[in-house]
Amino acid sequence: MANVSSSNGLEKRPKLRFPGFDEPWEEKELSHYLVENVERNRGLAFGKEDVLSVSGEYGVVNQIAFQGRSFAGESVAEYHVVETDDIVYTKSPLKANPYGIVKVNKGVPGIVSTLYAVYHPLNTVVPRFIDLYFANDLRLNKFLKPLVNIGAKHDMKVNNSFVLTGTVIFPSIGEQQRLVDFFAILDRRIESQKKIVDALKKYKRGVMSVLLSSKANPYYSPETWKEVSLSDVASGFEYGINAAATIYDGSHKYIRITDIDDSSHLYIQDELVSPEGQVEEKYRVEENDILFARTGASVGKSYCYRRSDGELYFAGFLIRIHVNSGVDCSYVFQNTLTEAYRRWVMLESARSGQPGINAEQYKQYRFLLPPIEIQKKISFLASNLDALISKGEGLISQLGRTKAALLQQLFI
Repeated sequence: MANVSSSNGLEKRPKLRFPGFDEPWEEKELSHYLVENVERNRGLAFGKEDVLSVSGEYGVVNQIAFQGRSFAGESVAEYHVVETDDIVYTKSPLKANPYGIVKVNKGVPGIVSTLYAVYHPLNTVVPRFIDLYFANDLRLNKFLKPLVNIGAKHDMKVNNSFVLTGTVIFPSIGEQQRLVDFFAILDRRIESQKKIVDALKKYKRGVMSVLLSSKANPYYSPETWKEVSLSDVASGFEYGINAAATIYDGSHKYIRITDIDDSSHLYIQDELVSPEGQVEEKYRVEENDILFARTGASVGKSYCYRRSDGELYFAGFLIRIHVNSGVDCSYVFQNTLTEAYRRWVMLESARSGQPGINAEQYKQYRFLLPPIEIQKKISFLASNLDALISKGEGLISQLGRTKAALLQQLFI
């Protein structure tokens, strides 16, 4: 059977198929699969604790559980009711999705504000197939772009029912279910791996809280362990080059404040170089260097240089310290990953209007310093745990890439 093309030139067959499915996918309006849910919460069957939000990463989630509090107005009587397996379209733009996102409610029923559109699935579609189909950003954006007008205030100008006039290319309901079942297995594998990594992180926090900040650890001796400040064990405390004085050209790697994540890993997405193309050696990061974020939401995040990261320089809003010889750099770094350190960051950064910690404040951070041989033992244990965590996170990333590739290959 020859491949049949849709009206927009796309073949009606994905690149990969499950055995037993060979018929072309059909191009139809979304209204063939969904109908607008116009039910409101006027009977107040749901309260503010039942308000749902939509996340690009987590889908439809309880707002309080996800964001820590409810953002609902005084009355939720006009909120849309969302049943389990209903599809929710949020018109709030995201960086990767300028026309909003479409997600299925996989959890319990609830309500969403009138800024959302809600749709019931018909018996022609497996609800979670809709979620998979629109999980690809390019596919979602191409579907929504012709349907949406963006207002002067960057709000979405689109009628809820008009969204259903957009065309999609879907397989038979049997193949939809097969795809949903397949990706459910993959999602469970990803979630299982995340739990393993979370358990490792929790275990490491517990171990290090004893070894670094508790006198109950087996290595502690009051005669040899001393309380020190960062200024006692490090020098420098230098600020990075102003980011405004750099340009993109892909020649040199400059670490910026946004390149350090919550796990103190490094993710450099763009490479910077000075306007004249000359690298200033004083901004080069070397062994025994630790970087600290000094402002904004990233304040307190730290990064310890590793030789495997190659040639690196550091840009603005970062402070570089150089750990003195005779002190284990990794041990000092591990002290910046503890709960005690995070509490200190919160207190210090709250002293100014905008969250921030300057070099003089960082100099005052205090922790316990054992003899060098004990420092190295603790660092060795921490490094081994970090390696296991990193390996686990790498597997999560690999599984995520596999899922994204399959979503591209198994869907039109």
